[in-house]
Amino acid sequence: MLTIGKLGAQAGVKVPTIRYYEQIGLLPEAERSAGKQRLYNRKALERLAFIRHARDLGFTLEAIRDLLSLSDKPDQSCAAADAIAKAQLREVESRILRLTALKAELERMVLQCAGGCIADCRVIEVLGDHSLCATDHHHHGHGEARQGQDAP
Repeated sequence: MLTIGKLGAQAGVKVPTIRYYEQIGLLPEAERSAGKQRLYNRKALERLAFIRHARDLGFTLEAIRDLLSLSDKPDQSCAAADAIAKAQLREVESRILRLTALKAELERMVLQCAGGCIADCRVIEVLGDHSLCATDHHHHGHGEARQGQDAP
């Protein structure tokens, strides 16, 4: 049995995040010692490692919940898991396109800077007026700003 600190260290997940995963039902509630300390078994460590790896690949918590539900039924078809992974791949491809546009805009902005004073700074000017950008790289509510972040 592992304490929450040891579980977090082995899985590479912070203690508040583990508590959050328990709170939202991704991890089952831990057993408790006589002193009320959370204790986790090997299965909890494996589940947390699964969640951590899925988060590293950019899956949302809802997609992870669905994948965990599927993994709990190993005899069924993997079509649903494939569909979730394909949707994530499409999201990553879309994010790459947006990031490529952002990179190009930042490169253009930096190249146009003459290195003078702030009053003449092209970086400040472009950041203040999106119409000066060469590409439409607006964030359109795709959740990428918080994509890799969990609560706590």
